[in-house]
Amino acid sequence: MKTQVVITGWGQVTQSKEQTNDLNDPLGLMAAAAQKAAESAGKRGILHHLDGIMVVRPMSAHYPSAADQLAAKIGATPRFKAVSKIGGNSPQSLVNQAAGMLARGELESVLVTGAEAYYPRGTMPSTPGNALFKGIPEDYNGDDTIGSTNLEQHHGLSQPLHGFPLFETALWAESGLSREAYLLRIGSLWTQFSRVASRHPNAWTGSQRSAAEIGTPTPTNRFIALPYTKYMNPLVTVDQGAAIILTTGDKAVSLARPGKRPVYFRGGGYAEDRQRFLIEKSNFTSSPPLKAAVDKALHRAGLSLDDIDCFDLYSCFPCAVAIAKRELGLGAGDPRPLTLTGGLGFFGGPGNNYSLHAIATLAESIAAGKTETGLVTALGWFLHKHAAGVYSGQPAETELGGHDLADRKNWLVGAKPVDIIDRVCGSGRIETYTVKFSRDGHPETGLLYGKAEAGLRFVAQTVADDNVLEQLVTENQVGRKVVLRYDEKKGMNIAQLQ
Repeated sequence: MKTQVVITGWGQVTQSKEQTNDLNDPLGLMAAAAQKAAESAGKRGILHHLDGIMVVRPMSAHYPSAADQLAAKIGATPRFKAVSKIGGNSPQSLVNQAAGMLARGELESVLVTGAEAYYPRGTMPSTPGNALFKGIPEDYNGDDTIGSTNLEQHHGLSQPLHGFPLFETALWAESGLSREAYLLRIGSLWTQFSRVASRHPNAWTGSQRSAAEIGTPTPTNRFIALPYTKYMNPLVTVDQGAAIILTTGDKAVSLARPGKRPVYFRGGGYAEDRQRFLIEKSNFTSSPPLKAAVDKALHRAGLSLDDIDCFDLYSCFPCAVAIAKRELGLGAGDPRPLTLTGGLGFFGGPGNNYSLHAIATLAESIAAGKTETGLVTALGWFLHKHAAGVYSGQPAETELGGHDLADRKNWLVGAKPVDIIDRVCGSGRIETYTVKFSRDGHPETGLLYGKAEAGLRFVAQTVADDNVLEQLVTENQVGRKVVLRYDEKKGMNIAQLQ
């Protein structure tokens, strides 16, 4: 007999920016979300009898052992505890693992939770730059804090807000549209996300923005990194937490509440790109591991894409949604929702933990009978790590016990990394680029990726020339030839438009 995996409880908390007293740190937000999940399950005492606790690693504060500390805080004595690695794929990856352990009989009930407390209050200074990682200690043992190579970092790429625009510029070039028309296309997509967030009780902002507001550069909506304006970037400095409780189907029966449908986890998938870093990618408009993770989840759930009623496509930046739609084959006229929360740009992007909010929101919708079946995708770094999960009001007919184990053995997808040249001189051609802007709205630096004459991938900065930056900003320059030289003093490649 197949063991079903059920989400029996879910909870979300948002610590508003107006709140000044009795503030929770991330651990406190996790505990509060866990209590809400227990109440949703109809049995507050369930937390004291958990078999497992899995924590999405916080990045706004450091805890020596977040799972142990949370267990003590909520009065739990689980026999299994785990803390994820870094990456937005983490919540769904933990759910996939928990489902496997439940299906194999290793556990009977598992809490998956995470939270961040980033918002600066009172005299607390706002931390620019790498604020996302302010809670990660310098001696952190893992390479999952690294999203770019040393070569890329030296040329100015280390943060998501500078990396994802490279995908978007390539998509812009493909579209053939003017800058203004393309920005309005993004705005038309993002206004739908804004509308959803405005109705979500746990959203960080209730503001609903129009396509023109989002897609038109203004002093209050300045470019951050071309082609993204401020309203196209994620809301990182938020205080939000979420939790779900997963149990076996048998245990869920004892927790069933009248009027609430069961919420089944039907299948998940995980994949990573062999081309880990941006400089290693064959192109900037596709993601083979995203498709692989979704295909696995659907196959294991015994469903097709047509069986899905709604999606929460990971939405750190518009390009992530556009590429996901492409890989899944979702056409422009597909009426199914792409987000359940409003996405990281409007609902909020609490570090690694955003997707747990999507899962909790989907669970609530299924339990209330508003949704039959939904698909959640989650990604880490620059389209590198991908996890997907299918949730439904109907149980699966497939065995869940081996899926997470199979993904641990076979997770790499796609072609091998492209060949790279560290120091380049001569001619080349732009494949994609971004321009970083100052806080007063002026273009500062151009960051180019392209192919040199020998077909090797290079990364370069532009010459310090206002005319060059203006050309890059006003019209898409993908495909344009450049003259390249290596600057010994700066230790970097410099490109001049030809």
